[in-house]
Amino acid sequence: MTHLDELALLEDRQEFSRRHIGPSQTEIDAMLKVVGAASLADLAARTVPADIMGMDLAVLPPPSTEAEVIAELRELAGQNRADIKSLIGQGYHGTHTPPVILRNVLENPGWYTAYTPYQAEIAQGRLEALVNFQTMVCDLAGLPVANASLLDEATAAAEAVAMAHAATRGKVNTLMIAADVHPQTRAVIASRAAPLGYDVRIVPVGGLLAAIDAARPFALVLQYPGTTGEVRNLAPEIAAVQGAGGLAIVAADPLSLCLLTPPGEMGADIVVGSTQRFGVPMGYGGPHAGYMAVKDAYKRLMPGRLVGVSVDVAGAPAMRLALQTREQHIRREKATSNICTAQVLLAVMAGMYAVWHGPDGLARIAQRVNLQARLLAGAAKAAGFSLAHEAFFDTIAIQAGERAPALVQAALARGFNLAPHDAGIVAIALDETVTRRDLDALCDAIAEVGGSTADLGEAAASIPAPVVRTSPYLTAEVFSTHRSEHAMLRYLKRLEDKDVALNRSMIPLGSCTMKLNATAEMIPVTFPGFANIHPFVPVGQARGYITLVERLSAWLCAITGFAAVSLQPNAGSQGEYAGLLAIRAWHLSRGDRRRDVCLIPSSAHGTNPASAVMAGMKVVVVGCDRDGNVDLGDLRAKAEQHADDLAALMVTYPSTHGVFEEAIREICALVHAEGGKVYMDGANMNAQVGLTSPASIGADVCHLNLHKTFCIPHGGGGPGVGPIGVTAELAPFLPGHPQLAEAGPADSGIVISAAPFGSAAILPISYAYIRMMGAEGLTRATEVAILNANYIARRLDGHFPVLYRGAKGMVAHECILDCRGFGQGGGVLVEDIAKRLQDYGFHAPTMSWPVAGTLMVEPTESEPKAEIDRFCEALIAIRAEIRAVERGEADRVDNPLKNAPHTAAEVMADSWPHPYSREQAAFPLPYVRANKYWPPVKRVDNVHGDRNLVCTCAPLEEYAQAQQLQAAE
Repeated sequence: MTHLDELALLEDRQEFSRRHIGPSQTEIDAMLKVVGAASLADLAARTVPADIMGMDLAVLPPPSTEAEVIAELRELAGQNRADIKSLIGQGYHGTHTPPVILRNVLENPGWYTAYTPYQAEIAQGRLEALVNFQTMVCDLAGLPVANASLLDEATAAAEAVAMAHAATRGKVNTLMIAADVHPQTRAVIASRAAPLGYDVRIVPVGGLLAAIDAARPFALVLQYPGTTGEVRNLAPEIAAVQGAGGLAIVAADPLSLCLLTPPGEMGADIVVGSTQRFGVPMGYGGPHAGYMAVKDAYKRLMPGRLVGVSVDVAGAPAMRLALQTREQHIRREKATSNICTAQVLLAVMAGMYAVWHGPDGLARIAQRVNLQARLLAGAAKAAGFSLAHEAFFDTIAIQAGERAPALVQAALARGFNLAPHDAGIVAIALDETVTRRDLDALCDAIAEVGGSTADLGEAAASIPAPVVRTSPYLTAEVFSTHRSEHAMLRYLKRLEDKDVALNRSMIPLGSCTMKLNATAEMIPVTFPGFANIHPFVPVGQARGYITLVERLSAWLCAITGFAAVSLQPNAGSQGEYAGLLAIRAWHLSRGDRRRDVCLIPSSAHGTNPASAVMAGMKVVVVGCDRDGNVDLGDLRAKAEQHADDLAALMVTYPSTHGVFEEAIREICALVHAEGGKVYMDGANMNAQVGLTSPASIGADVCHLNLHKTFCIPHGGGGPGVGPIGVTAELAPFLPGHPQLAEAGPADSGIVISAAPFGSAAILPISYAYIRMMGAEGLTRATEVAILNANYIARRLDGHFPVLYRGAKGMVAHECILDCRGFGQGGGVLVEDIAKRLQDYGFHAPTMSWPVAGTLMVEPTESEPKAEIDRFCEALIAIRAEIRAVERGEADRVDNPLKNAPHTAAEVMADSWPHPYSREQAAFPLPYVRANKYWPPVKRVDNVHGDRNLVCTCAPLEEYAQAQQLQAAE
């Protein structure tokens, strides 16, 4: 062996995978002994059906080290022209992320590794931050209710359209959109409208009133300011559509609302938009927090998450997700939206941006941006140009005519991207990052093309008096309290400490794959070359992103076995929808308009039927047998019954019940035989990678949750990325985009997200994960995920029945613990177990889904054996507490389970009225004492919160006082 050979051996290419995978080899051997398997390969063979087993990932690149992948991504980021400042606007603007927010929120695992706040008691920090966001949106929009964010501005507008149709009871199908609405918003709405049969009419601004009177639409969508920057009073158009029986939807720039009359004060029913420019980098299109605010009358129709204030059982104010009857798993095919999450991390950033700057600071930023635009407008006029409109906030529209290309090039030569529009108009959108030097350079570009001097100095008023804002905003105390960095830092830390995230303990949520989000994967996200790129820059300025997209797409094709992948869908729900639209488009391309039936197993996640209905399909439910598998007899009967109109089957694999169904190939063949396509929900892809693939199983399309299997963090409940893979015949029907041909098929007519590649800024995370793991590491990760789940199932034998197992007695990467019998024996409900786990420092598993009264546990491959053992010990101790109730040794009402969780204030109070000890309440196991997490509130009263809905922080102080008075009485 030469020294060079020795050097190669000393380069540990598997180091990252060993650190990503929690158990060591010694621990894996011990766990295999517990589950009764000879090796990981033996375990996989006993878990995955033999006829689908086998996957070759040799085409993936060999694993790289952390240092190498960071350097590789830095080089790709450097290929993006972050040195060119994009003044394109159209919903995306340069912004300064306050460093205290950048470091302590965006780059902080205490914020980005948390999960959706279903367990409110251990999510009070995030919930408070989201109430701040909702309050900010309500104040700026001028409406009383706002949700906790949506995916982006375009999808928020599309959701508003569906909501308006539901609010008007679907009596009319005509939808009207002003021609100055952003092009990407029009495209997304049109894609959503087509399967639902809406008659979409794009109307020039000057003809809106006449068109409304003639067509009487169910909704009118307006942009404020318009896409080229025009500001106008929308009140007449709002009144006209309402007079015709429709709803007025306004897409508004939030910074402009610091100076402009809020749409709500003009009478708007729904206001939507993006909060990107509130401190969230453009990131080539996302992720960003879209927003929606509505009139009080429509709050129960609002899609997405809504955080409300309630009380805990002690009467103290506590926050939680409100109005949960809107959830898809309850409404299913009756849902009007498939959105089941929120852009929490980005909403937190935007809300904290408002907390940091306060109303005065936001006003100064808005005034400065507006003054920049006014100065540049004066310079353009001095150079001989005219403006397309004299009323504007931050965007001027120069009528350059034939000189438009020259103006764009002159600005580019000086380091700026401008936005060319039709009719020779060039728009320049100013933002908070623009400096005086930038203004001078822009002025020079204008003068060069105009052929005369263009001086900065004249700045005529640009906001007409009727639309000048006079109402106050951000009056709640939180927006004027944390102005020093010390105060802000401590506020963020105080909120973070209220929550349970992955940096504190295991989050064993079934079907949610809360795995390690490695630091090396997260670091590149904030590289300037990834963060500061506008999604509509010329493709030559985003070569690094394009290369990253191409490589990641190729790797995902290899992993799934599909011919093509689209990265545009910016959530799993959007991936579902995109996949079904591709199937629908394929049927239509063959002239087959009859095929509109979608078969969905009864165990499916609720987004499945919701997505199917949005795609214009009729849902037919297929039953499951007693083992949780698809009932083949029922499937065969319904496939034959709907042979002439069968469009698709939606199936999750491994199944929602946590097992690999043996008959999956037969299931796919049955559907194909009747002319349908198979859509596979990729929520459980973490159990497939390297062992099998959706395409080899028989699926035609599958969405992937990059925020699950491929390590993008949940961000407190964020959707991550939901790309779809498809077979070659469905590839022409992948999403495209009006702003970038490279995003997908130019003529597919399907646009899912506002940006061409959706949430492109977080794609480096999955890129880095696959690059560092390599084929061997990815396969081993899947095997260990299956091992960890089976180890838990075996360790809990005799304590909690495991509800479903595969043909050979194994579960997949998750298992379902049956807790239904405890209610009969001791009155203990599954919710009591979930809340008691908080006292042990753990987030509860998925509760009561897919079977009521159960806990679905998924440990993931990145949890070490010691943490899994602690979790098992906690559940075993809880089972002993249940047994004590069952035997009459503990009171059926006053026991640690019914009273959980226990707060520090309660345990330390002078009075302790319970028959069990304080120690049992707070320190039920020795390891808890060493690393105690104290839930900040007791069990939250959900019913009270829905009956007394409060979703902004402005009245919180009064609300708290009212609760104290009520308790005193």
